[in-house]
Amino acid sequence: MADPYLPYTVTIRKITIENAAKDIKTFELVFADPAQRQQFDFMPGQFAQLSVFGAGESPIGIASSPLDANHISFTVKKYPTGVVTTALHNCQPHQTIGLRGPFGNHYPLLDMLGKDIVIVGGGFAVTTLRATIRYLLHESKRSDFGKITFFYGARTPGELVYREEISTWAARSDIEVHLTVDHPDESWTQHTGVVPAVVTKIAPASSNSIALVCGPPIMVKYSIPALKDLGFAPERIITSLEMRMKCGIGKCGRCNIGSKYVCIDGPVFSVAELERLPQEF
Repeated sequence: MADPYLPYTVTIRKITIENAAKDIKTFELVFADPAQRQQFDFMPGQFAQLSVFGAGESPIGIASSPLDANHISFTVKKYPTGVVTTALHNCQPHQTIGLRGPFGNHYPLLDMLGKDIVIVGGGFAVTTLRATIRYLLHESKRSDFGKITFFYGARTPGELVYREEISTWAARSDIEVHLTVDHPDESWTQHTGVVPAVVTKIAPASSNSIALVCGPPIMVKYSIPALKDLGFAPERIITSLEMRMKCGIGKCGRCNIGSKYVCIDGPVFSVAELERLPQEF
């Protein structure tokens, strides 16, 4: 961006309710000036600041692929005390909001070329992983990568987001999808239990593989040892600390861990990198 403090003007083209509680919505945005879409050059794993004029702004991971040329998507959970997230959820299609970014680094797509990809996600924090899968499955990119195995879980079936899109992935022959919930209902036919246990049960091969992990902190905490037990080296396990994002440009200092500013040096880190930092997260 020419000025990182000035937001682009974007219009809400579509709003999708993602869960049974209706407190998670995906906002599909288009730029008021189409040329600015080209300026907003991002990769999966990065985030941006969404602003509702008069309410403030909040850092949100980008949920769409950079190959989705005509729009950018963000999936936002409304929190009871969240002024900005509540304001976003009160927005309607055709309303104008602000967008700053992109910020941070991204998943190591160049390092992933020719490798099998294991993707482990949980809850609505699966947003940047969804962006990554959309990128990997794109017809112009799919042949660049090996087998894709996707693990995704939530507390209940009603809390799984992107259900329709994930169903289309599961119907493909070039991606393996494993869904799990902690508390199934009578119609649930897939895995039951926490995500790390399902990863251990399915045991994806670690040879020539990279694992991407993003989800609730407790899920990430136990998924990393599960992957290590399967033979994934720390430098081959990649995670995101996007929950630490604040200003996005390293000015407020609220995202630092030791010598690292997560909004500049991250939010994407390998476990090997994190093991060299103070355990503050």
